[in-house]
Amino acid sequence: MKADLAWEIGETAHALRRYFNRRVHQLGVTRAQWRVLVVLGREPGLKQVALADRLDIEPITLSRIVDRLEQSGLVARKPDPADRRAWRLELTAEAAPLRAQLIELANEMASEAFEGLAPDEIARLRAQLASVRGRISEQEEARRAVA
Repeated sequence: MKADLAWEIGETAHALRRYFNRRVHQLGVTRAQWRVLVVLGREPGLKQVALADRLDIEPITLSRIVDRLEQSGLVARKPDPADRRAWRLELTAEAAPLRAQLIELANEMASEAFEGLAPDEIARLRAQLASVRGRISEQEEARRAVA
């Protein structure tokens, strides 16, 4: 029964990602690119390696994504003053309209996907999912401590 619930959560997350990806495709943005734009909008100045870790992708993969975003004028690499080998990433002014469109699209899509759920139901669901993520993190930490 719990395994079925985990499956349903995964399938729901997959459906949400697929739906959003199809909608953002019209803006000329890939899933990988919009993830970078969203995170950098929330946390400007992240080191490239920290962003790769946050997105759970290899640094070389992120480097290619950032290369394309930089060529499009959406992201700027700035030298890290504390580490000459590191780059800090920031969105450019040109990224603001696209990021706003992505956020608007995400809000529209979420409204459609969660239509019919009351605000208190959504709050309870968010709290329950956060609790699940917390237990997963605790289990991962415990397994790393043993290894």
